Amino acid sequence: MNTHETDTPQGHTDIQLRGWWQNLPKGWHPYVYLARLDRPIGWWLLLLPAWWVIPVTSADSGQMGLLMLLFMIGAITMRAAGCVINDMWDRDIDIKIERTQSRPLAAGTVSMGMAFMFLACLGVIGLAVLVQLPPMAIFIGIGSLPLVALYPLAKRVTWFPQFVLGLTFAWGVPLGVAAATNQAPSAAFWVIYAGSVAWVFGYDTIYAVQDMVDDRQSEVKSSALGLGKNLHKGVGIAYALSILLLSAGFYMAMGFGLWFVGMCLMGLHLAHQLRQLDADDPAMALRLFKSNRNAGLILTVFAVADHMLRVGL
Repeated sequence: MNTHETDTPQGHTDIQLRGWWQNLPKGWHPYVYLARLDRPIGWWLLLLPAWWVIPVTSADSGQMGLLMLLFMIGAITMRAAGCVINDMWDRDIDIKIERTQSRPLAAGTVSMGMAFMFLACLGVIGLAVLVQLPPMAIFIGIGSLPLVALYPLAKRVTWFPQFVLGLTFAWGVPLGVAAATNQAPSAAFWVIYAGSVAWVFGYDTIYAVQDMVDDRQSEVKSSALGLGKNLHKGVGIAYALSILLLSAGFYMAMGFGLWFVGMCLMGLHLAHQLRQLDADDPAMALRLFKSNRNAGLILTVFAVADHMLRVGL
């Protein structure tokens, strides 16, 4: 492992300096930071769209529970792999931004060669999870790989890379359907996928508020900068589209049910975020971004409850 005398990030950073990984050997810490294992919000947000549809499509509660567990392991692993790929692309940009200059590849605490080896290990774990799924799910899972690789490039060529991230983070919808049914998703689930993409666009635009000053200086593009004075309007439209499309997709898939209560509560949560959003308050933007885990879990709880009512324990 290529490390400096210390792996402890200095200055303003989004890396969490306290946590369970402090019990691991010190040489492992940079890999925890590289994979963002110190910040679980990313894998939660990757996981939740799949958790919305698995209860809808599972034949029984045993299948639902197993798939939700496998998808959690897969989400943690693939989010980590995506972070490694992102930091490989962005190491020269990250060093220019105060919040990200302590990331291991930018700071030099992990070499590119070791990052490639780490990425290969994550790929093996992800593959081990994927092969537990039926053939259609494996095919759809492989289809997400170009999106994972392209997102870091998108921020160099478009003001709206958050849309590409949305296509990537919402991929759990078609994958979850295929895992439960071994069939390609019907139109209803592609509508849910579109709603999930809009949700990701909204919350990641809020996340990008943190870096607006540095992004202008480093010429990195984001929807927060692209929207400018229309930030509130843009996030509001994304969130409204999300709730409308998710509701339409769920209704097409299963009619009215308990999921509708969860959707209403999630909508209220997103509206509350919008009221608090302030382009001049990066700390608030981070808190609002993280709160989307709770917004997504609200819908998950009611989707699971709906499943229990339909098929029993």
